[in-house]
Amino acid sequence: MSDEIELKLALSSQGPALLIEHPLLRTLTSRTVSLGNQYYDTAESALRSRRVALRVRRQGERRLQTLKSAAESHGGLSSRGEWEWSLDGVECNAAGLDVKGLRALEHPALSGLALETLRPVFTTDFERRLWHYRDDECEIEIALDQGTIDVGAATLPIRELELELKRGNPACLWTLADALCAPADASAAPLPARPANHSKASRASCLASRWPEPIDPQHASVDSLIDAIDSWQDSQDRAWLTNAEAQCERLIERWAIDEDTSCRQAGERILADLRDGNVPWRSRDWLALRQLA
Repeated sequence: MSDEIELKLALSSQGPALLIEHPLLRTLTSRTVSLGNQYYDTAESALRSRRVALRVRRQGERRLQTLKSAAESHGGLSSRGEWEWSLDGVECNAAGLDVKGLRALEHPALSGLALETLRPVFTTDFERRLWHYRDDECEIEIALDQGTIDVGAATLPIRELELELKRGNPACLWTLADALCAPADASAAPLPARPANHSKASRASCLASRWPEPIDPQHASVDSLIDAIDSWQDSQDRAWLTNAEAQCERLIERWAIDEDTSCRQAGERILADLRDGNVPWRSRDWLALRQLA
């Protein structure tokens, strides 16, 4: 098992092209891989209810099977357990799974589950462009993902920037995110991005069934606001937009009481976008709020 620590930012439709041209990335070499992922669950969505995800990934001629525990996400920064192994030369069942390997994990979430009933439920297909960033304090893999999530005839776009920590302190992820979101020069705009807590698998699960109920704005946090915007952007349900507005209003009230001017002003700009019915792609404001998430 390995622990995966990453920071994920959702990008606007213009974001990928702007990111690729960022001066920092232009100093690094990159490579691009095509990834096809088939996710599995039971007819009753047992894995989803137990907060784990199972996938088989195609990467060239290779096939990898991965079990992931639910991520603990905070402001787009997540940490989760991951078990991954090659299917090359492994006996798989009719669904394409190494059931024996799953049993050997003895993962609590799989206890008592009839693994033979696991079946394909959705796919995510995308191109991943990779850069490797390194300095004296850290090593970070920078990934730009572009593609689609497909559940039957329904689809969602994938436009994500993921920073995965390979060595060093997680704080380095925020430092690099700050650098990538900063304007390239005095005449340029910041990268249009925002933190995203929902994984590709959780987005697909919501598309396949339903989105969760919005939380009471009285219990608002930066993370619950991010969740609400995630759900609104994917579902296009105005109830989620209304909830996001109410949560943002509540947070601004708290910051005003605490005399936290920088957070209050960032929140007010995000709220203005929401009231106009726009996704708040305010990367600099979101990063300013990161310590509260």
